[in-house]
Amino acid sequence: MGPLLCLWIAAFAGVGQGCPKPCTCVEKKYGRQLAVCAYRDLQAVPVGLPSNVTTLTLSANKISSLQQSSFLEVTQVQSLWLAHNEISAIEEGTFASLLHLKNIDLSHNQIADFPWGDLRNLSALQLLKMNNNHMAQLPRGAFRTLKDLRSLWINDNKFTAIAEGTFDAMSSLSQLQIYNNPFNCSCKLQWLKHWAENTLISIPERDAISCAAPDNLRGVALGRIPELQCVPPSVQLAYHPNLDSTELYDGFTLMLHCSVTGSPQPEISWKVQTSSQALEIKGPSMERAGNELPAESAKQGAERFLVYRNGTLVIPHLSKREEGTYTCLATNEVGSQKGSITVALASAENPVEDLLRNNLVASRLGAKTCYAEGQADSSMAGEKLVIVYHVPAGTGSSDGGAMLEPQFWARTLCLVIFLYC
Repeated sequence: MGPLLCLWIAAFAGVGQGCPKPCTCVEKKYGRQLAVCAYRDLQAVPVGLPSNVTTLTLSANKISSLQQSSFLEVTQVQSLWLAHNEISAIEEGTFASLLHLKNIDLSHNQIADFPWGDLRNLSALQLLKMNNNHMAQLPRGAFRTLKDLRSLWINDNKFTAIAEGTFDAMSSLSQLQIYNNPFNCSCKLQWLKHWAENTLISIPERDAISCAAPDNLRGVALGRIPELQCVPPSVQLAYHPNLDSTELYDGFTLMLHCSVTGSPQPEISWKVQTSSQALEIKGPSMERAGNELPAESAKQGAERFLVYRNGTLVIPHLSKREEGTYTCLATNEVGSQKGSITVALASAENPVEDLLRNNLVASRLGAKTCYAEGQADSSMAGEKLVIVYHVPAGTGSSDGGAMLEPQFWARTLCLVIFLYC
């Protein structure tokens, strides 16, 4: 009995060697070690853990934050249990060095912002539990390196949408839990319904994968929502006035119409790039539709650019200062599309040379003359060259002030507009 008792005492004493006081460390086969630090009211990851720890249990403590240094002592860890803590802050790089990690449980915490980039290094991961947190943003490429991941739990968070293709890279995935999230069942989520209906991956609690919005679908299971009419945007650009027979004066008003289609109705924004500034206009500056030229009284003291509710952009006083590229961008949940108009105004002395010298787009498109018919050949497919005649104010003929024919002014002064989508 004596020798056996001594061996037992020696073995028991060896269990705690190199182990921080709050934890219990147990040697396992092949030099691996289990560190149990659960239910110890810990407020931080303990210091002094053995470097050969492969399983670290820190569940049910009061840990509120994790730093880059939290796990530098245990880079061989394969299973990390952190459930039922108070974690709300995780520093970027906290998990990046845990290259051998196969299982991690972060469930039942208060995580809102997760360092998704850390997952890029965890290619050996097989179990990832992040359920019952406050996460609302899930990058499309968050899981792209997790080809061995078999079980993913992201249920009971605040995700309103999941980007198409988010789960595509996880070729070993066999279980996915995404229920109890406040999904917005719009066109952005239509793919998830179809994907869930056809995948071989186990998706439990399907009736709890339901809509929180829009109001008419609140509480409806994702699998039961009706097919939505989802059409990406298309853009068609036009300008006004129609300049085939219109006489124009210095400082005339130019309207650029951006007609868009799509479902849901796309939102329109404009980007203006002139030689002196780059400007982005995301919403209307005028409440009315903008189908007609503004009255002269309204033009007095007007802003340099006006954007109307229907997407029309107005340049109240066109001059050399407004030369540049005007891009209309239409965006909805399905995609985006843009179209651009490049406006170049020639000087009165040498209109052609001025265009070619000062406007690279004009040079690139081969704008060598001003055509009365308003068309010219273009070296760029899909682009349209339109010539607009600009008649100086007060110009008239010798027989009583009648305006000269546009064909004459085509050789002296013109405005060039390039439209391309």
